[in-house]
Amino acid sequence: MAELTEYDLIVVGGGPAGYAGAIRAGQLGKKVACIEMERAGGTCLNWGCIPTKALLKSADLYQKMKKAEAFGLSATGVSFDIGKVMERSRTVAGQMAKGVEFLLRKNKVDYFVGAGQVNAPGMVSITQGEHKGKFFKTKNILLATGCKMRRIPGLELDGTRVMTSREALGSKVLPKSVVIVGAGAIGVEFAYFYNAFGTHVTLVEMLGQILPVEDEEVSKTLLRSFEKQGIKVHLNTKCENFQVGKDSVKVDLVSGESRSSVEAEVVLSAIGVVANLEGALAPAVKPELDRNYLKVGPDYQTTIPGIYAAGDIIGPPWLAHVATFEAISAVNGMFGYSKPVRVTKFPGCTYCQPQVASTGLTEKAARDKGLNVKVGKFPFTASGKAVASADTEGFVKVVTDAKTGEIYGAHIIGSEATELIAEYGLAIELEASVEEIHQTIHAHPTLSEAVMEAAAASLDSAIHI
Repeated sequence: MAELTEYDLIVVGGGPAGYAGAIRAGQLGKKVACIEMERAGGTCLNWGCIPTKALLKSADLYQKMKKAEAFGLSATGVSFDIGKVMERSRTVAGQMAKGVEFLLRKNKVDYFVGAGQVNAPGMVSITQGEHKGKFFKTKNILLATGCKMRRIPGLELDGTRVMTSREALGSKVLPKSVVIVGAGAIGVEFAYFYNAFGTHVTLVEMLGQILPVEDEEVSKTLLRSFEKQGIKVHLNTKCENFQVGKDSVKVDLVSGESRSSVEAEVVLSAIGVVANLEGALAPAVKPELDRNYLKVGPDYQTTIPGIYAAGDIIGPPWLAHVATFEAISAVNGMFGYSKPVRVTKFPGCTYCQPQVASTGLTEKAARDKGLNVKVGKFPFTASGKAVASADTEGFVKVVTDAKTGEIYGAHIIGSEATELIAEYGLAIELEASVEEIHQTIHAHPTLSEAVMEAAAASLDSAIHI
């Protein structure tokens, strides 16, 4: 039998957690291998975060071009080619994947395309792909196989009438109508994208607000914006009795005692994700699970010594930037570089228009905890930069301790919300107060002034409202 290649770390999965963990171990001078089923970057880079942002950029630009007259510009006959829009999205994803592959090589990580399986502590094999049959010995294993889209029970994905975001990203046909089931970040982003290009969109959410994890005031503002844009939204509504035909899908919408039906060319399932552990563990390898996610300790180690896990596979919040942080922290810990840190503070972003971004506690969550809450809010209608840019929709909201000015949470809805939220993330990490945000001079005119003005508003010191 040929001698087995031995590694300090083998990472199973090459998404935001997997490739980041592998690269970090390479930076620490360790012998590392990364096994990815499809392509470096995983679902986020190839079928999620990156390609959807490319699509949303096209949608936003198209909408702006249609309103060029408001800026004193003439842009007549503006049109689009959905095939080219989709092709650009795939090109962007491909470019970024090549970048990740380069970084793996740069950091001397052995990269294998195939399905990795943990056969035992310290032993990994490749069960599918061109490297099928290879076995590796390793001192440590990091599982980072992520999640996959949850399917609607009893409804078969066909890529034509019934899709998840993955099938939608691979399609070059723009449906005339779509029912999107689930109004979390994925559902909301696709609702905006399709509607921007003229698709009739019905967005259905079983809970009482779109973006259920966000601040209620933010979600209500986005709901009003979506309805103004022409998106039909149904809250507190379940989808039942799907009837898939040759050219359309019929769906019953059930809200309390009320029942109606809607028909569309396509149904898009955006009801969340499930752990992607299929084939990753040999039958004899049975780490403890928590609601079907891998259970890990403070050091990201599973209940089997030497086997670690990070990213979506260990449960919510299912965000790429959280996955990257977790994997790097796990690797730093396993090799004694620094103490591992579990994630408790993170930003959440949704890239529709207006954008939504938040970090920390919502106002309701803070009050439910019995905290002494003071809220500061500043509308973009009062921002000179926002007015000049014709991006006045939305506001910045900061939730603070009424006495100390401690920042419990920040919530932004507006044009560049996903960029602006970083300042409040840093403030919370450094335990800065709203007074310190207020006393930091922000350049004028910028959208970031709204971040400062919201802090000032919580102190009853805002100048421009």
